[in-house]
Amino acid sequence: MASVNGVRDNLELCFVFFVFFLSLASGQLSSTYYDSSCPKALSTIRSAVRAAVAKEHRMGASLLRLHFHDCFVNGCDGSVLLDDTASFTGEKTAGPNDMSLRGFDVVDSIKSQVESVCPQVVSCADILAVAARDSVVALGGPSWTVQLGRRDSTTASLSNANNDLPAPTSDLSTLISAFAKKGLSSSDMVALSGSHTIGQARCTTFRNRVYDDSNINSSFATSKQSGCPRSGSDDQLSPLDTFTPSFFDGCYYKNLVDNKGLLHSDQELYNGGSTDSQVSNYVKNPAKFFTDFATAMVKMGRISPLLSPSGEVRVNCRKTN
Repeated sequence: MASVNGVRDNLELCFVFFVFFLSLASGQLSSTYYDSSCPKALSTIRSAVRAAVAKEHRMGASLLRLHFHDCFVNGCDGSVLLDDTASFTGEKTAGPNDMSLRGFDVVDSIKSQVESVCPQVVSCADILAVAARDSVVALGGPSWTVQLGRRDSTTASLSNANNDLPAPTSDLSTLISAFAKKGLSSSDMVALSGSHTIGQARCTTFRNRVYDDSNINSSFATSKQSGCPRSGSDDQLSPLDTFTPSFFDGCYYKNLVDNKGLLHSDQELYNGGSTDSQVSNYVKNPAKFFTDFATAMVKMGRISPLLSPSGEVRVNCRKTN
């Protein structure tokens, strides 16, 4: 009987390993991807993100935005982090990114710390995904289980960055279409837009809104015009959430109901259209926003990820190996 049990145990063990390697071969994302290869990966990233956000609260929004801008261009592959080379122009100078995306130095620091723990194991794309979650948590927002196993791209696309990232001047139908192209519903779009409860925007992105839009609170428009004249001061910053800009909460949606959305694209979510009811629901039930946001972030993180054996694990997030 003992020998029979031993054979059965061996067969079960072999089956477990078979399933494990089959999952690797099929290239599926997994929340336990680094449990064996780099067990300290997540804690290392979390500590680094907490330190960066504690030093500058705005950095949480910047790291979250990097993940979004990465996934919307060719999928979640770390391409947004690549510097220009002789063979291609990267995504950093695209219209939606130039003079706007930041936090690259923090990502460099996180990558360096992770490399010291387990060299060339954790991809830059995965670091962005985890850092986005940890940034939200550090600012009081919800947590979620990050799916891991992405590989890093060896190229980037300036044209796709210019074409695929929604503009702050977008109307509702354009926003819905842009997210639908990435497999995200209009409900996902409204929930993910709640990331604007943190962070700031440049004058150049909201100038037309505060001077030309009619669906805007007049006193709010006047207050924003004082720091954003008709010409000049393009880089002057204003918080996207006027209530609690340093905390991840549902106040962004209260702004919209009050016609105080800073960007034209923000206010489009509450402007007599199909998404009004969802915005109103989030104002009444912030916990629902947290749940939906976490679910949508997991979904966004699955947009066309590079999976083994494609791509690579970069040693330096700014350049290919």
